[in-house]
Amino acid sequence: MFQGTFDLETATPIDASALSDVLFERGLYWASGRSGLVDLVAAHKWFNLAALKGRKDAIALRQEVAGQMSEAEISAAQREARAWVSMH
Repeated sequence: MFQGTFDLETATPIDASALSDVLFERGLYWASGRSGLVDLVAAHKWFNLAALKGRKDAIALRQEVAGQMSEAEISAAQREARAWVSMH
């Protein structure tokens, strides 16, 4: 367990775009198959969340991924994104 102190006067604030970058990277991870498995539902979900957080290039990638998905898969990705938003 951490037993120190934080000096908030000298702390560097996290850039507001940091979260959108992480979400975008997760989309790339699943879309590219870096894990050894391409998961278009997960990719769509993370690109959707990145777009919601202001990442404009996530919109085009989400549309590209959606072009390879069935309506049921898109619905599943949207449900997962809504669930993530409600939990965070």
